[in-house]
Amino acid sequence: MKCKMCRSFAMLWLAVGSLAANGQDVATKSENAGNVAAVQAAIQSYIAAFNAKDVAKLVSHWSPTGVYISRNTGDRVTGHDALTEEFTAIFESGDVPVLAAATESIEMISPNVALERGTATVTRGDSGPVDSIYNVVYVKSGGTWLIDRVTEKEIAVQLSKYQQLKDLEWLIGEWRDEGDGTTIEFSCRWTKNQNYISRTYTVSNDGEVESTGLQIIGWDPQQKQIRSWLFDSDGGFVTGTWTRRDDRWVVQAMATLADGGTGSFTSIFRPTDDGTFTWEKINRVVDGQLLPNIDEIIVRRK
Repeated sequence: MKCKMCRSFAMLWLAVGSLAANGQDVATKSENAGNVAAVQAAIQSYIAAFNAKDVAKLVSHWSPTGVYISRNTGDRVTGHDALTEEFTAIFESGDVPVLAAATESIEMISPNVALERGTATVTRGDSGPVDSIYNVVYVKSGGTWLIDRVTEKEIAVQLSKYQQLKDLEWLIGEWRDEGDGTTIEFSCRWTKNQNYISRTYTVSNDGEVESTGLQIIGWDPQQKQIRSWLFDSDGGFVTGTWTRRDDRWVVQAMATLADGGTGSFTSIFRPTDDGTFTWEKINRVVDGQLLPNIDEIIVRRK
């Protein structure tokens, strides 16, 4: 009887303990959720104060011993007085930045300490945006979440080759040529960061698609020249080098045919002021045999 009572009391004690633990878990989750929401509100308030150039309100978001690594000098800025001086200098400069931030995560280290990770974007005037990844440590003081430490690292951005390719910008758009039942359509657009021009084409005869292809035009930093790589639906591919000569572009091309044969040709493109360009192929050779030139055609924007 005593053993049964012992087991009953033990089971009752475990049940009570389990309920208490569950209650604590629920309370902890609820408290964490409230703290995360409060940190999120502090983040939005900080960004608003920065973009309003309100130095006093901006500094009030920091703890009295808060540490910031200056993006301008690399120096450690510690405490409200130093922060006031730092932000005043930023806002009095001629090129005042605009701040935006995207929070990736907020982690509760303890009930009074939180860690935010995210990406910040600073834009100055007409210059492009500068992105950085950051970590912010917040401490809870008197019910208010304050910034205690900020560390950030600028995200390296691959430089665009646009400067080397901008003279081919006239290619961008939708193009079409048709005659004698044959229609050729081109679609040219920049890839991300304007490092390449992507050019697709379709050749149709009497409304039926005969062939398609993809050409990538880019800057070869090793050879210091514009090059292109074309892949057609028959399984062949063509490499080319682009050279500007007065008002036209000359492309020296080498082809590998789907059956393993080889060829070469010269394409000549000449953009005009009326929204068209001319295109011809000369010096066509396939497997050592000279072929007739393809006469100049006029390609128009759609």
